[in-house]
Amino acid sequence: MKKNILILFLVSFQLSFCNEIVWSKTGHRTTGEVAQQHLSRKARKAIDKLLNGQSLALVSTFGDDIKADRQYKKFSAWHYVNFPADKKYGDVEPSEYGDVITGIEKCIEIVKDANSSHEDKIFYLKLLVHLVGDLHQPMHVGRIEDKGGNDIQVQWFNRGSNLHKVWDLNMIEDYGMSYSELAESLPRLTKAQKKYLQQGTIYDWVEESQDIANEIYESVEVGEKLFYRYSYVWWGTVETQLQKGGLRLAKILNEIFK
Repeated sequence: MKKNILILFLVSFQLSFCNEIVWSKTGHRTTGEVAQQHLSRKARKAIDKLLNGQSLALVSTFGDDIKADRQYKKFSAWHYVNFPADKKYGDVEPSEYGDVITGIEKCIEIVKDANSSHEDKIFYLKLLVHLVGDLHQPMHVGRIEDKGGNDIQVQWFNRGSNLHKVWDLNMIEDYGMSYSELAESLPRLTKAQKKYLQQGTIYDWVEESQDIANEIYESVEVGEKLFYRYSYVWWGTVETQLQKGGLRLAKILNEIFK
């Protein structure tokens, strides 16, 4: 009996840990909601048919939800990419397990392919929504030696945390808004501003996230106690990345379903 309880505890702990090292559900849903608002009519219609009326916000956490099932373990490496601060994507040998860039490319390929099964189109569309969100969480483009900041321990309002978790979860959840409230509160942009933010490719966007990650690494010291000041300085970056992620996801989807 005690052995069974211990096993259940360890499984619960492992699943909780997995859920803590990703953009929070609120973050992903915010990005999904922003994208939903910027879909073309044709893309909206096609996506609505594939997802049976489910919104992009609702399916945005799919990539994390499936982590509880070991048959999807092969997708674990698709949530991030780690490479040295002084290198660019492509300068180092890619992981044999893939990364967030190769994952996004594969999703796009399958969703666009007229020969893909209906089930595969649905699966990889949901995964695509999630991965584009992950790409815009800067610590998902962190350094391999500290697992994207997971090994950099800090205190968040006197609670144990790490640099990755601060960006994935702590700042967003402590802000206290639902995903719809957060999406609604993001800066109002002109058409020209939106178009500007949608420029580039996923290779440009990964370099952009890496540049931000390098600044974030310089923002703390190991063991530092972080309070309101940290959020005050960095919250604008969180908002910008959520908004960029949504706008760029919409761009990708509009191009797929044009």
